[in-house]
Amino acid sequence: MKYRIVWCILLLLGILFAANLFLGSAKIPFRSVLSILMGEGTEKDTWMYIILQTRLPQAVTAMFAGAALAVAGLMLQTVFANPLAGPSILGIDSGASLGVALVILLYGGTVGGVVVGLSFSGYMAVIFGAFTGAITILGIIIFFSTLIRSNVMLLIIGIMIGYITSSAISLLNFFSTAEGVFSYTMWGMGDFSGVSAEQLPYFCGILALGLLLALVLIKPLNALLLGERYAENLGVNVKRVRILLLISTGILTAVTTAFCGPVAFIGLAVPHIARLMLGTSNHKLLMPVTLLCGSFIALLCNLLSVLPGSAGVIPLNAITPVLGAPVIIYVIVNQKKIQYFN
Repeated sequence: MKYRIVWCILLLLGILFAANLFLGSAKIPFRSVLSILMGEGTEKDTWMYIILQTRLPQAVTAMFAGAALAVAGLMLQTVFANPLAGPSILGIDSGASLGVALVILLYGGTVGGVVVGLSFSGYMAVIFGAFTGAITILGIIIFFSTLIRSNVMLLIIGIMIGYITSSAISLLNFFSTAEGVFSYTMWGMGDFSGVSAEQLPYFCGILALGLLLALVLIKPLNALLLGERYAENLGVNVKRVRILLLISTGILTAVTTAFCGPVAFIGLAVPHIARLMLGTSNHKLLMPVTLLCGSFIALLCNLLSVLPGSAGVIPLNAITPVLGAPVIIYVIVNQKKIQYFN
């Protein structure tokens, strides 16, 4: 029965991926889209550009970003034994946001323009700033993880780091120009269209490495469900596993946030959706289902964002809370009935 769920998700994922190619803000006939995808090349150049350079990279980006955030959330919820843990809980995406704020607000750069004092485009500077900020915070968290054994204390440190970065961002916003504040606000809304066709192989490759590392940690994660002491008795090096988990989570969160902005709720809600579907916390099945559900939810949000058509595109972070918040509310209300971490 549980494996039927996997096949159903795969089928729905394929349908949703195709829908992201055939539907969008620009109306393109079904046959024309099919012709372009088959490589016949007889359609308008504008349509070919929209399909091959915009919709296809955006759909692939959504799949990988959704999978990355969902898997990162699952690992954090397991290691902290906390159903409300997510990729943002350790302040990693806050670090990425601070990096972007420094580029846009301090140096006067914009997402589409040229950053003052830097030799590359403003857009690439934003990506570089986000990645640097996220990796810096990850390094700080890994350092504290070598000093502190308590996962709860490490969780609190991550929250405090998030508060500090938020305070720094608020100060930068206060002293910045109106154009800088607007550019930063737009980036903070989240968007899967930030990865070009040329950047896509690098984006997917790095996230694939992070996901592969997560799959390697399936057995230690199952052991951690029973507690750290029990895992140590089984021969699991808890300290090493925690560092590897932070590295994997950092890679998945940093790269996704750098290119797509701080996408909300996917990393927090999707692992719960997968658990409710399967009725198990065994990561051997839960991990791949969470990965697939993350891709599905991200593709769904990406498709919903273009529903207004020519009227514009709905910000991604205006959609994800509508889908994710009810799941979290349900988990909180029924937390005594749902035993995830034992």
